[in-house]
Amino acid sequence: MSEPISRRAWIAGAVAIGSTALAAEAKAVEQSAPASAAPFGYCLNTSTVRLPEGQWGKSRPIVELIDVAAKAGYQAIEPWISELEEYTKGGGKLADLRKRIEDAGLKVPDAIGFAEWIIEDESRRKKGLEQAKRDMDLVQQIGGVRLAAPPVGATGGASRRDDPRFSQPIVDLIAAADRYRALLELGRTMGITPIVEVWGFSKTLSRLGETLLVASECGKEGGCVLPDVYHLYKGGSEFTGLKLLGPNSIGIFHINDYPKIDRPKIVDADRVFPGDGIAPLKDVVRTLKDIGYRGFLSLELFNKEYWKQDPHQVAKTGLDKMKTVVKEALS
Repeated sequence: MSEPISRRAWIAGAVAIGSTALAAEAKAVEQSAPASAAPFGYCLNTSTVRLPEGQWGKSRPIVELIDVAAKAGYQAIEPWISELEEYTKGGGKLADLRKRIEDAGLKVPDAIGFAEWIIEDESRRKKGLEQAKRDMDLVQQIGGVRLAAPPVGATGGASRRDDPRFSQPIVDLIAAADRYRALLELGRTMGITPIVEVWGFSKTLSRLGETLLVASECGKEGGCVLPDVYHLYKGGSEFTGLKLLGPNSIGIFHINDYPKIDRPKIVDADRVFPGDGIAPLKDVVRTLKDIGYRGFLSLELFNKEYWKQDPHQVAKTGLDKMKTVVKEALS
């Protein structure tokens, strides 16, 4: 294993990720944000409109979620792998689901999975890659192009899910980059690009700079990251770090807002609609535009109060508030 490095030793070189270019695959182009007067497309992450059951809610059927996103006016939907699995377990065919998504005028720029690609245990990491392959197959069959790759199993502490899988020893970042390369290589065979995701509560990839290192040092083209407004704040990153990214180094961008709560105390459920909190969203939006990002802004919330409300209204309100933030930022 490579020698461990400090969290800061590599920062001076992290800017190199800005020049990392994604492979110009036709499939990825098809799933990019549509050309319009606005620089970004708008996507609904399905966690935003869950049912209020249990600590983490219960996903609605994917067919219903497609209807919610389309009627609200979104251009894309970001489903969770578990929702696709439930659909197939119920006898649904992915080809039919893909047609339903396309008929609704939606794209699938990304999906949320939890494969243990980064974990220290080699046998579990092998199983994690097998899981990632199954996840990628599901995404590919519905016309998707990317799969979120959060640091499942490398948080080094108590997790938001209270699951021992998330509390394994911390890996060093160069080792993580090697493991991300393996995930990228697998993705190339499946036509899917895995995106390294910032998780603010993780002890391994809690900061933007750490995810940048993993993507930039993996040794393969196509490495990219998934920043999230809430997770950047939770993990201690400053939003100015986004200026170091290039247009192709962001796979998708999760947008949300948060109230005035200290970083150590804030949790996923505290996320609120864009513009309803204290996050510097206008600065974030201007930065994304300035660095040339033209992908999707995906609304990802876990607010239990929103889950109690009509999902159509929540989705529509979220879209309106995203558009308002973007308009005010760029006017």
